[in-house]
Amino acid sequence: MFATPVFSGTLFALAAGLMWGLVFVGPLLLPEYPAALQSFGRYLAFGLIALPLAWFDRATLRQLTRADWREALRLALVGNVVYYLFLASAIQRTGGPLPTMIIGTLPVVIAITAKARGHRAGTRREAPLRWRQMAPSLALIALGIALVNQVELERLRADPGADLGRYALGALLAVGAVACWTWYPIRNAEWLRAHPDRSPRGWATAQGLATLPLALLGYALTWAWFAASGVDFAMPFGPRPWFFVGLMAAIGLLASWLGTLCWNEASQRLPPTIAGQLIVFETLSALAYAFVLRGHWPATPTLAGIVLLVAGVLWALRSGTSPEAAEAHPN
Repeated sequence: MFATPVFSGTLFALAAGLMWGLVFVGPLLLPEYPAALQSFGRYLAFGLIALPLAWFDRATLRQLTRADWREALRLALVGNVVYYLFLASAIQRTGGPLPTMIIGTLPVVIAITAKARGHRAGTRREAPLRWRQMAPSLALIALGIALVNQVELERLRADPGADLGRYALGALLAVGAVACWTWYPIRNAEWLRAHPDRSPRGWATAQGLATLPLALLGYALTWAWFAASGVDFAMPFGPRPWFFVGLMAAIGLLASWLGTLCWNEASQRLPPTIAGQLIVFETLSALAYAFVLRGHWPATPTLAGIVLLVAGVLWALRSGTSPEAAEAHPN
């Protein structure tokens, strides 16, 4: 049991979720920093971290074709820079819980999108999961998210100073983040499963290298925009330079490189319909970190929602270990 691809893939997905949950903390700890600066700063750190790691992965990187590097660049742009720009902007406009709740729909959205997308040419064919297999776990996850949403929306209604227009824009930006991160894991998994002989660590490093020029360009353009528009912001690292640099480095290492590595390992072991549901670990981690920052225990409906989320994940794993799914993982 402990050596099965489903079990090890789940552990890797859990580790990725724990680290990805950290990205929701950054904008809350740096509210005075523009979202663009946080996004480009995080991925500038990710790219710089990837440079020395590229030496250890040089054999794998030499195997990548020009088409592979173009794919890494697309994944880096959509799944890294644009995604976090949307997410950080949403968090700064609404606080942590609302974007976390909207991002929490990813397990449902990705599972449905992956199933509707079906088998792609050049990728390893999986034994399909039927809708009746997916429906119970998706329903549990959706109900759990709805309970958590209800509690947080009540908090918003109780705040007399809430700017509904600002919250609405934040929600829209979070939906944009969902769109980016629906595309990214499916496309990334398709590449990994089409290249089972390639190292997931090397592919994570390749995406870090591809992110570096994008982050450098974005950081430079943001600096130039501040100067041209007369924005009073202490560049290059803002009013709390050491905290900003340290936090970006920590998020870049843990959430970007190591989180991507763990997710790549999970993607090679799990069908996309199952892996998509396991992104629920990111939602659970982000909620846990948010309540730690708030300094109080979550409400009873929130805890019930978390239980339902976990139950949905366990049901998904039960579906993934069915005979049809087992045949899809002969290794």
